[in-house]
Amino acid sequence: MTISRRRLLQAGLAAAVAGMGRGAAAQAFPAKPLRIVVPFPAGGTTDVIARLVAQRMSESLGQPVLVENRGGAGGTIGADAVAKSAPDGYAMLMHNVTFPVASSAAALAGRLPYRIPDDFAGVSVCANVPFIFTAHPSVPAKDLRDLVKLLQGDKSLKYNYGSTGPGSIMHVLGEALKIDGKFDMVHVPYKGAAPLKQELLSGRIQVGGDQLSTSIGNVRKGELLALATSSPKRIPELPDVPTVRELGYARLEFEGWNGLFVPAGTPRAIIDRLHKEAVAAVRHPDISKRLLEIGADPWGSSPEEQDAVLRRQIEQFTPIIKSMDLK
Repeated sequence: MTISRRRLLQAGLAAAVAGMGRGAAAQAFPAKPLRIVVPFPAGGTTDVIARLVAQRMSESLGQPVLVENRGGAGGTIGADAVAKSAPDGYAMLMHNVTFPVASSAAALAGRLPYRIPDDFAGVSVCANVPFIFTAHPSVPAKDLRDLVKLLQGDKSLKYNYGSTGPGSIMHVLGEALKIDGKFDMVHVPYKGAAPLKQELLSGRIQVGGDQLSTSIGNVRKGELLALATSSPKRIPELPDVPTVRELGYARLEFEGWNGLFVPAGTPRAIIDRLHKEAVAAVRHPDISKRLLEIGADPWGSSPEEQDAVLRRQIEQFTPIIKSMDLK
């Protein structure tokens, strides 16, 4: 569907709902099962959070909320599927900080099949999840600065670093480190956090990074090294792990998050209903406890806050990506 046809569909549905009235639209929704598209394979942080939210929303909405994994291209494939869906609230996207990063990279390369943020509307930031750089225990470095010094000093070392796809947050951070530090590592892309972690645990790649909840258990067991966190402050779960700012890499600092989006043009009455249910889900005691256990901080932001987070990180990362000539 072209963007112009999509806009016509969105406008038509919005007008129809406006004619029904906000109350009628809210009462009629939902009348069939809903789906949350996760643009990564099963097993990663975004998938876990989506399934927790979907389970609770199914109970409160009275309709099944199904999770559909559509991985690939740093999350762009799954995001495109939602962007091209009817703006009626039945298709949602659960994404993370890779969304603005990978989308900005693809847009600069002329390969983005949708417009960001124009083709999406925020529902809620469900949880904040710090990002950590990790390494296989065989790497002789205690933190990220040590790793950089190691690779600067020994050009014979052939280290690989993994990411969740071209243009993903780890891809951008890895390339930025290489440029700033004048050393080399080979980028190895994966379709999601789960296969990336398995390769890192096996030692087939030496360096990686993803949201805290993906690897915190392995770090605590000594199966992975935590080199740095991207957060402005040290995280309580791993208080001995320094921040990128402490180590001298302030431009790599950012907040990690996972949040829900719907296609642009979805009627506000439906967004408000989904927002209400998503917030209730992440703040439910059982789900909130589970999120905290995996290193995710439950939030439940407003739609406006979700949109602002997306726009702010597009502004943050676009200049970095431009300076890197990232392919």
